[in-house]
Amino acid sequence: MGQKVAVFRREHFNAAHRLYNMDWDEARNTEVFGKCSWPHFHGHNYELEIKVVGEIDDETGFVMDTKRLSLLANKYVLQKFDHKNLNLDTEEFKSLNPTAENIAIVIYNLLRPHLEEKLELYIRLYETPRNYVEYPVA
Repeated sequence: MGQKVAVFRREHFNAAHRLYNMDWDEARNTEVFGKCSWPHFHGHNYELEIKVVGEIDDETGFVMDTKRLSLLANKYVLQKFDHKNLNLDTEEFKSLNPTAENIAIVIYNLLRPHLEEKLELYIRLYETPRNYVEYPVA
């Protein structure tokens, strides 16, 4: 059995969203989500870290080709979310509140089917330089 190594790919996308619970009135949404619930949306410059963990392949020397990881991120994440209003322009968030936590899980679920089963996948999503989430939690 070989040693496991983590491979990382960083990506960036810009997106607007509104944090809002449709079952609550405006006052409750403002109380819980503050400015993030304002009806005209707001945006973030998201930084995405994709971590893939696995054993090094004897033939290639790779855990995973980072060029392939970049292509997957572009096809399944960036094309879907970059310069979009997550609430209005994406199917994933039509009825799911686009919190950083939910965005990270959605990204994981978009990428996971395109990786070999033997590889572990982790998502870290920075909503701001000081606020980020990770999924799954190790």
